[in-house]
Amino acid sequence: MSQLVLLRHGQSAANFANTYTGWTDAPLTAHGVAEAKAAGAALAATGIEFTHVHTSMLSRAIKTAYLVQAAIDQTWLPITKSWRLNERHYGALRGINKDESRAVFGKQQVAQWRRGYRAHPPLLQQPVADRRYAPWPQTIVPRGESLADAEQRLVPYWVDAIAPRLRRGENQLVVAHGSTLRALIKYLEQISDDDIDGVEVANAQPIIYTLNQDLTIADKQVLTPDFPGK
Repeated sequence: MSQLVLLRHGQSAANFANTYTGWTDAPLTAHGVAEAKAAGAALAATGIEFTHVHTSMLSRAIKTAYLVQAAIDQTWLPITKSWRLNERHYGALRGINKDESRAVFGKQQVAQWRRGYRAHPPLLQQPVADRRYAPWPQTIVPRGESLADAEQRLVPYWVDAIAPRLRRGENQLVVAHGSTLRALIKYLEQISDDDIDGVEVANAQPIIYTLNQDLTIADKQVLTPDFPGK
C-alpha cells in the first residue's frame, strides 16, 4: 500500500479578495502562510514519510509546498513543478470579483462556469505570455478552461509522474489548487460529470488516500488542522 496526500494551497490574496485567479500568480496572504504551516503540522503528526513532492508553477502552491516540507522536516525531498498542476484557467474572468460576476452574468451562469464540468468561462482574446512557460509550446497556455479541460491536461502527469511512484509503494504529496484537485479527485474516485459540482476542496486541509497496489482506494481521510484564529 501507499499513501497519496492532496493539499490545496493556503489562502491567497485572490481568495481574500474573492476574485477569479486561475493562472494569475497571486501570493499567499499572511493568513495563508499560517494555514500552510498548520497543515504541515497536522501532516507531521501522522508520521507520513514521502519520497517526492509535486506542485504547480504558481507561487501560492509552491510556497505552501515549501512550508509544509519544513513543518514535516522533509525539506530535502525532490520537488517537481509542473504547469499541468496549475489551477484551472478562468479566461476573461480572471481578476474579476466573484460577487460582481454574479451581478453581471447571473447566478446560474456563474454557477455553471465555476462548478459545471464542461462549461467554459469567457475566453481571453490572446493567451497571456509568461516566461515561466517559455520552454514549452505556446499552445500549453490556455485562453480559458472548463474543469474537463483541466482534467485532460492533469491526467498525463498523474499517469507519468505520480502513479508509478505510488505503485512502487512510495508516498506522494501533491500541493495544488482547488479546481485541479477536484479534477484529480474526480478521476481517482470515479465521480460522475454531474456529481463533481458538489465536491469542494478547502484551503490547507490535507486529504490522505491510502491506496492499494492497483491504486484503488482503501481509505480516505481529511485532516482538519488547528488553523490560527479558530
